[in-house]
Amino acid sequence: MNSKRFNIGKVITYIFLVIITLISIFPFYWMFVIGSNDTSAINKFPPAFIPGSNFMENAANVFERIDFLQAVLNSFIVSTLVTFSVLFFCSLAGFSFAKMRFKGNKQLFIFVIATMMVPIQLGIIPSYMIISKFGWINDLKAVIVPWAVNAFGVFWMRQYIASAIPDELIDAGKIDGCSNFRIYWNVVVPSVRPAIATLGLITFMQVWNEFLWPLVVLKDTSVHTIQIALRNLNSNYYTDYAMILNGTFLATIPILIVFLLFSKQFIAGLTEGAVKA
Repeated sequence: MNSKRFNIGKVITYIFLVIITLISIFPFYWMFVIGSNDTSAINKFPPAFIPGSNFMENAANVFERIDFLQAVLNSFIVSTLVTFSVLFFCSLAGFSFAKMRFKGNKQLFIFVIATMMVPIQLGIIPSYMIISKFGWINDLKAVIVPWAVNAFGVFWMRQYIASAIPDELIDAGKIDGCSNFRIYWNVVVPSVRPAIATLGLITFMQVWNEFLWPLVVLKDTSVHTIQIALRNLNSNYYTDYAMILNGTFLATIPILIVFLLFSKQFIAGLTEGAVKA
């Protein structure tokens, strides 16, 4: 009897997971469907659910309207550099807050966490003024340097390191004559790889999808990121939804590949964090 109940519960769980999965991937599939049809397909009733034959034609229009490959390259450069910067500085700060004792440790950490409550929009004007003083308008540095570290990354790494690295391991490193940075690099970093992979994937996806700040500081089309470039697919007199969704689908493929490559580490980071918590 208990075995039957267990099997029924397992079946219900799998059915629920399949339904959630289908709901999650449907927008991506529908984007592909419309991107492979003409614009009239978006107004059809019942809606189109079968891919059409215009995918390559719409893709050619996307490449004709915008410098798609350059925009993807710009986004990849920005996302990669920001990700590596965030991983290094946030893990280093997280290690400092978790394992180093200094005056004002808790107060400073609370201040860092408090910055997460400030809306990003409030910092646009002062940030723009600073970037303008540096002469970085229309330069990729304008979207790389301000995102080099973030409060969420510091919080995430601090919590993970505090629970994953025992104090005895740090003390052993100090007894062996290791400096604080060597302990961080040779002891802490290898032990928190799942957390680093999780933070890296979240950061990469967030930066890749960022729209508002690049729109403010990147005016020249040669330095547009992919999200800003896709905006230029709109026309003042006619909106080709099939072409826009085709471009959006193509722009989603790189980040989907990155997610598939690092999904194992991402899941491991979340799972281990949940167990340790």
